[in-house]
Amino acid sequence: MSDHVYKLIEVVGSSTTSSDDAIRNAITKASESLDNVGWFEVQQTRGHVENGEIAHFQVIVKVGFRLD
Repeated sequence: MSDHVYKLIEVVGSSTTSSDDAIRNAITKASESLDNVGWFEVQQTRGHVENGEIAHFQVIVKVGFRLD
């Protein structure tokens, strides 16, 4: 078994539906340009409010991936 090296990046996902969708959007988009995505860690959840209602869920996510 060989040793692996990993890298973490931080991305912000958003969604008008839910924080779970915001996480999924962040991971899906990151996976389009990164290979070997293996895990994520939610760092922060916040949102945008308009007229007393949640307009957007925003989630800061650390994404881990293995370097080639």
